[in-house]
Amino acid sequence: MRRSATVILLGGLLAVLLGAYIVYSRRVVRELRRDAGRYGAMYARVYQALTDPTEESGNTALLSLSQQINELGVPVVITDTAGMPTAAVNLPFSAPLTDPRVRAYVVSLDKQNAPVVEAGIGEVHFGDSVLITSLRFIPLLLASLLVLTGAAIVYVLRTRSRADRERVWAGMARESAHQLATPLSSLSGWIELLRDHADDEVSASAARHMEADLERLERVSHRFERIGRPPRRDKLDLGDLVVRVGAYFQARVPTLAHAVTLVASRANEPIVIEGDEVLLEWALEVLVKNGLDALAGRGGRLYMTTKRLDPDRVRVRVADDGPGVPRELRTRIFEPGYSTKQSGWGIGLSLAKRIVEENHGGRLMLAPSEKGATFDVILQG
Repeated sequence: MRRSATVILLGGLLAVLLGAYIVYSRRVVRELRRDAGRYGAMYARVYQALTDPTEESGNTALLSLSQQINELGVPVVITDTAGMPTAAVNLPFSAPLTDPRVRAYVVSLDKQNAPVVEAGIGEVHFGDSVLITSLRFIPLLLASLLVLTGAAIVYVLRTRSRADRERVWAGMARESAHQLATPLSSLSGWIELLRDHADDEVSASAARHMEADLERLERVSHRFERIGRPPRRDKLDLGDLVVRVGAYFQARVPTLAHAVTLVASRANEPIVIEGDEVLLEWALEVLVKNGLDALAGRGGRLYMTTKRLDPDRVRVRVADDGPGVPRELRTRIFEPGYSTKQSGWGIGLSLAKRIVEENHGGRLMLAPSEKGATFDVILQG
């Protein structure tokens, strides 16, 4: 739908640009023809006065020429040798010649064209006609529309290319999930067999952990199946989701050297929202994994909490007391492909942000904190 809207907008811009060019060109041709007609009439009137021997023909011709000049639309102000206006035509305002605005207008006319000096009369100050003014500004407007149209074309091409790549990746992800189904089913059978024949607590515990890992693999497989599909809108309790994600990682964080403590707590009341549980779990796991990577090799604490901010908004906070994010990198950590780790792909945080903001209409942001990194997921609730 967004691509269709962009194409419609692009077509509208092209239509406006083409229409504006046609209308402007026709107007210029029409004005030039009209001026050519006036010039011809002026020449004919002068020629008539020259061939007419009567005394009144000269005055009549001058009066006619004055009228023709007035019809050209060129603003003209005549001043005497002292600089006082003595005549004016086509002023943009109505005022007597003694009005200060007329003398101020003379200055603006002189900026457009140098005045013509007539000996014994004074100076003739004149400006540009409407046609010349349009020739000065309309091309700039058309050029701006052309640049805007070009930018829209580039945006459409980039969007279409990105959409094509996303469709390819979505297809590959769903095919990968389909291929994983067979070995996952086989592993499930082997784990069940191992659990049935476990003779000691160590084997039984290993079977339980393997089963939990298998369930996680199955959830990850389902996530890949959801890529490129519309997100679901199911009722879910954010507290249950946070506790489940925290419980999974609690059994897998370092507990000996550089121990990491992970605390996942829920609010006193249930926080029920509508969303896609599979995708939101994916986003939270990305944030937790990001915090655990920051604490690797140094130890520390990581917290997961839920809170209702107001009747319409809820928050999930994932905070750690690690080294934090440098100030110069805070605006780039959500960019696709950007990572501070040598082996990182720069996909996790951008994926989480897309799940939260594009699929659920919320916000994922790096909140200010005195120590470590604090990520807030704001959702509608």
